[in-house]
Parts: sequence; structure tokens; C-alpha cells
Amino acid sequence: MFTPSATSQTNTPLPSLIAGDFPRVTRKVTIASGAGLLIAGTLLGRITASKKMVKSASASSDGSQTPNAVLAETVDATAADAEAIVYFTGEFNADQLTLGTGHTADSVRDGLRDLSIFL
Repeated sequence: MFTPSATSQTNTPLPSLIAGDFPRVTRKVTIASGAGLLIAGTLLGRITASKKMVKSASASSDGSQTPNAVLAETVDATAADAEAIVYFTGEFNADQLTLGTGHTADSVRDGLRDLSIFL
């Protein structure tokens, strides 16, 4: 799993995040206020009630426990909602993803494959 450093917090995806030539579909989404500073490569889930995204954690019970997108750029949603670009499809290096508590590359791999996100 990728561990962020001060030098990795840019607004562009990590060069080694992208793997292969599988088509990548991107979209602008809203990251929920309070989600904090999220770096490119963070695995996101969608909160069912608000449709906003946060870092996916397996113990969540608001819908965000199910990963469904990869953050394409670093975003700070500490104090307010923020817009960010995410990948809804693509092939990514598992060791460059930032996974929430309770998730591992192996635990999310099959569910992501169903969404055309490949690790």
C-alpha cells in the first residue's frame, strides 16, 4: 500500500498509479467535508444518502464501505466539500493505492473487477 509523503501531494496522478492500457473513464465528483486530505490513488466509496465520496473503509455502514472509484488527484476536503476527478474504470497498480481501514488489495479486487477497475 502506498504511504503518502509531502512530495507526493500534487494535483496529478502518481506516474506509477496507472497500469496497462485499459480505458480510463473519469468524472468529477464531490468529496464530503471532513474527509480530510486525500491523495491521488485513494480508493473511494460513495455515501448512499448524500452521493458524496469519502475514503472507503470496510467498517462503514453508510454505503462508502463498498469501493467504487479511484481518486485521480489530490484533494483537501478537511473543512468543506471539494470537487475532484476520479477514475470509474481503469487498470491500476495495487501497491500505489491508498486503502481505507479494513481493506486490502485482495479484499477489494473482485468487487472492483465487476466495475471494470482492475488491480
